[in-house]
Amino acid sequence: MKTVTRVSITEAIYEEIGLSRKDSGDILDLIIEEIKKELADGHDVKISSFGTFSLHKKNARIGRNPKTGKEAEITPRTVISFKPSQLLRKAVNGQK
Repeated sequence: MKTVTRVSITEAIYEEIGLSRKDSGDILDLIIEEIKKELADGHDVKISSFGTFSLHKKNARIGRNPKTGKEAEITPRTVISFKPSQLLRKAVNGQK
């Protein structure tokens, strides 16, 4: 199984659009930074035909250390979830 990296995405932009590798990397960085900024500001990010990054707030709760059995407080936090679009799901499953 191949892992897609930032460099491989930059290379794909370079080959498809014809911009320089540096400009292709800068475009990718701008896109990633914009997504991070919006999520950090508390907004969900929806990319049409790809999917949605959603924020969910988790309340504080008491958990248990599985090794020792000792109780510990789990602090409140915000988690990010990703829900793929129907088009992405179909593409992954080889459907049209």
